[in-house]
Amino acid sequence: MEPVLFYGVPHGCSFGSIVALEWLGQPYRLHRIDMLADKPGGAFAKASPFGQTPALLVGGGGALSESLAILHHIAARGLDKGLGFAQGTKEFDQLNWMLSYLHTSFHSNLGLGWNAFKLGKNDKAGRELLRTMAREKAAKDYAYLQSLLDGSEWLVGDHKTVADAYFIGIARWGEDLGLFDLAKEFPRLHQHMAKLEADPAVIFAHAIEDEKPATSTGGFRGHAALRELDTRLAA
Repeated sequence: MEPVLFYGVPHGCSFGSIVALEWLGQPYRLHRIDMLADKPGGAFAKASPFGQTPALLVGGGGALSESLAILHHIAARGLDKGLGFAQGTKEFDQLNWMLSYLHTSFHSNLGLGWNAFKLGKNDKAGRELLRTMAREKAAKDYAYLQSLLDGSEWLVGDHKTVADAYFIGIARWGEDLGLFDLAKEFPRLHQHMAKLEADPAVIFAHAIEDEKPATSTGGFRGHAALRELDTRLAA
């Protein structure tokens, strides 16, 4: 059975897992989760007990939640394509560190902006406090990541990895939330983002999120209905 990724909209961090699966080039399917609506039960609830995306039904049975675990799983299946590195190597440690930083610091700090968005318009003071905190904290992350790209084409090593896939799904939030003008404030980082945005896998992931015609250059086999997936995680 091919893996099935539960991805979240609007603009979830699961975007990076879609990109990584496209780069992997092996068969997979998707299931869309509206993160602003009530979360469905069934296979999704079993795969993601806290109702968060991404979650992955793996091909051999069972499920994974949390981006870090899912991206390492994809990377391990794509060592021949350079998506990751063999565990125990220096390069693996660097990739593990980068994914951890993107997940625990960058994601969390920009996530304050999403929390402001979810508050709604009635709590103006709360919204502005969270937006200010998001900008102050995330600005340091953008600056740090930009410094890492000085003299380097990719976040880890000399080719794209799952770290770049995860990065592009999160880095866009600064402008999505109206917190930054990335081209002006962090031009080198914005250049890296522009390079990734031109990648067919990233273009595909945007089309999937926006429910527009999407052309896969990987192994996409369509969307799976939730009822089809319930038997995958029976009992």
